[in-house]
Amino acid sequence: MSARSSSFSGDGGNNCVEVIAAGSGTVALRKSAAPAQLISTNRAALRALIRGIKAGEAQCRLSERYS
Repeated sequence: MSARSSSFSGDGGNNCVEVIAAGSGTVALRKSAAPAQLISTNRAALRALIRGIKAGEAQCRLSERYS
C-alpha cells in the first residue's frame, strides 16, 4: 500500500492526512504523524465526506493536540 499526501502538507510531511487505496473499494486514512493508526471506509463515504466539508456542511473542531 502506498499513501498519498496532500500537496498542502508542507516540507516536513508530518502534518497531514494520508489516503491509502486498500483494494475492493476500501480506503484507509491516517495522520502522517501517527501512521500506525488507520481509519477504514469505502470510497463513496469518503467522497460524500469531502463534498460535505467543501460545501460547508461539516463543523470541524480540532483540539490543540491536532493543530
